[in-house]
Amino acid sequence: MKNIFKVGVMAVVAASFTGEAIAETTWNVSLWGKRRAFTEHVEKLAELVSEKTNGEMKLNISYGGLSKNKENLDGISIGAFEMAQFCAGYHRDKNPSITVLELPFLGVSSLEEERKVSQVIYAHPAVQKDLSRWNATLLMPSPLPQYNLVGVGDAPKTLADYKGLTVRATGGIGKAMAAVNAVPTSMSATEVRQALDGGVVKAVAFAPHAHMSFGTVESGKWWTTNLNPGTVNCPVVANTDALAALSEANRNALLGSIDESLDYYISTYNGKTMDAWGPTLTSKGIESISYGADELAAFKEAVAGPAAAAWIADNTAKGLPAQELYDLLTGMIGK
Repeated sequence: MKNIFKVGVMAVVAASFTGEAIAETTWNVSLWGKRRAFTEHVEKLAELVSEKTNGEMKLNISYGGLSKNKENLDGISIGAFEMAQFCAGYHRDKNPSITVLELPFLGVSSLEEERKVSQVIYAHPAVQKDLSRWNATLLMPSPLPQYNLVGVGDAPKTLADYKGLTVRATGGIGKAMAAVNAVPTSMSATEVRQALDGGVVKAVAFAPHAHMSFGTVESGKWWTTNLNPGTVNCPVVANTDALAALSEANRNALLGSIDESLDYYISTYNGKTMDAWGPTLTSKGIESISYGADELAAFKEAVAGPAAAAWIADNTAKGLPAQELYDLLTGMIGK
């Protein structure tokens, strides 16, 4: 790919007292919404990179000012910015390899496990080749807990009650909803509150931080405590050309800060975010809906096997080692 853009914004800043100029590298980073638990690893990465390079490399984080969230991968591919976050389910055909991580009822039980399995899948050659079509290098995941639903109207207290329920749900969670005759709808997170308030959807599948950040708890009347159908996978990527063009010191500072950034993210999510979740539900008077073991087993039986088989068949046909990726993933869970 021809270098049709300048790597970051290379500028000569104020000279030091010795008269020597410092070359400053600024990377533009495209996120969306607002700063929240979901973006804390990127914020921490920016902090660490600046510290380690004595301010010579900066990550200029923009929340919606550079691109729409569903267009971030396209922006990375043309070098419109150097780093971005996106969710695999937003454009499954553009990144089919990592959608294995969004299959329903995989059984991932913690943020730490989500991090581990994501990073192993990201390192697989077929996955790296898949993302290279967009000139993208996978840097780190955004580990999220299992999704659950917040909704309005009559709460679905049995699986039969899901029939006809309009639900904002993407990726494998959307397929799980369809398997029990709900009506999944994909929309960006920033559109969800208006859709719920306007009756376009009756329920929204989100992780706890997003229910709080995007306001579904302001309208919601009930939430499912333990449906746990899955989660979404939302990597942070860099433009491959921009990454290669960094000085060795700056590249080492960036890549060498990823683990610490993820540690901080998980600690913050498990602590501050989840500490606020229960009190938020209580203060809003939101009813908790819990399902029995038989209901959950029936849900998983109806959804998990068929979804996995369909994913393997579809992606094998696309030339991916789909069975290998699925076996690699499921072989790690619970270990």
